[in-house]
Amino acid sequence: MKSTLRQIGNDRAIIIPAPLLAECEITDRIDLTVKNGCIVIRPIKPARAGWFENYRPEPDEDAWAGITETPKEQEDWEW
Repeated sequence: MKSTLRQIGNDRAIIIPAPLLAECEITDRIDLTVKNGCIVIRPIKPARAGWFENYRPEPDEDAWAGITETPKEQEDWEW
């Protein structure tokens, strides 16, 4: 795809077509870097984005099941 730089004050700008932005998942914020003489544009995504997408909570179980206490053990505890 070819495009033209446009003058905006002392800066230059390009118009990036919406389908290209959508394919790269670019919405608002971007990170610009230069690598080997090329401008690299990457989306900035919120920290921890997508961490819980595939999370499936385990069923609740009684954490104290199978634990028995004798009166002696309870006397030694300080609350």
